[in-house]
Amino acid sequence: MRIAVFGTGGVGGYFGGRLAQAGEDVVFVARGDHLRAMLTNGLRVDSIKGDFVVQPVSATDDPTQVGLVDVILVGVKAWQVPEAAQAMRPMVGPKTFVVPLQNGVEAPYQLAALLGHEHVLGGLCGLITFIVEPGHICHAGADPFIRFGELDNRPSERVERLREAFGRAVGLTVEIPPDIQVAMWQKFMFVTAWSGLGAVTRGPIGVFRSQPGTRQMLEKTMCEIYDVAQARNIALPKDIIGKMMEFLDSLPPEGTASMQRDIMNGRPSELEVQNGAVVRLGQEVGVETPVNFFIYHSLLPMEMRARGQLQFGE
Repeated sequence: MRIAVFGTGGVGGYFGGRLAQAGEDVVFVARGDHLRAMLTNGLRVDSIKGDFVVQPVSATDDPTQVGLVDVILVGVKAWQVPEAAQAMRPMVGPKTFVVPLQNGVEAPYQLAALLGHEHVLGGLCGLITFIVEPGHICHAGADPFIRFGELDNRPSERVERLREAFGRAVGLTVEIPPDIQVAMWQKFMFVTAWSGLGAVTRGPIGVFRSQPGTRQMLEKTMCEIYDVAQARNIALPKDIIGKMMEFLDSLPPEGTASMQRDIMNGRPSELEVQNGAVVRLGQEVGVETPVNFFIYHSLLPMEMRARGQLQFGE
């Protein structure tokens, strides 16, 4: 398969790098200093699952130079998906399919609106990773997984081909969930709660999961997401809150979420597609989400400042 990775940050760099390490034909779409460092020195990945370097790297900042590909892994931030969908059009042929790996549950439908429903799968992934410096990615925690499937959950040859490609890569687990919608909402539940509480408290997960008040907020945030999912006919298991709390308790105590890090560092974040989406999607089906409402509107001024929409001091 010819695979394009659109957005070579921590997620795209890790999963694309593992595919390239396994011998797959991978081209990375990146930009700026990160692209230049990759082209000069290769893509370096330090990982708890084993360090590696991809060199030479096939990479560009111009999707029109890539040509048609079999699959596109979308690794940009969730709020960048509509712009990315427009930019990746030159790589999309009649049989190309696109796999979004963003946090949140709206990316597949944003991509489908611009590229066509037939070109889009549902997808999600998990790991703690970040860019150390241009050309250098660190996978610092959590066992990496990637999950994807047709949006209507039907078996398909293209999903199986991609599963086989990832199956040849080391350092990750690949799965085709029985219900991709449920899988996406399960991740949406824990990452939104983790990100929101982390950004509000400005502390690592080990701190706010151990304090009674913020631990209760963590659970209530997920309960609200469960209620929204139920109202939208997403069949989340009844015991999901307990399982998600067990998972969050298993994470390294120093762990922080990417949205949290972006907000704390004054960068644009995924607030709108995480806690903001819970509020918005809940309003659409008449479900109140007071804890997510509090988190979203508490963080919104900082988000607006990061985007140049509001000015105030530190």
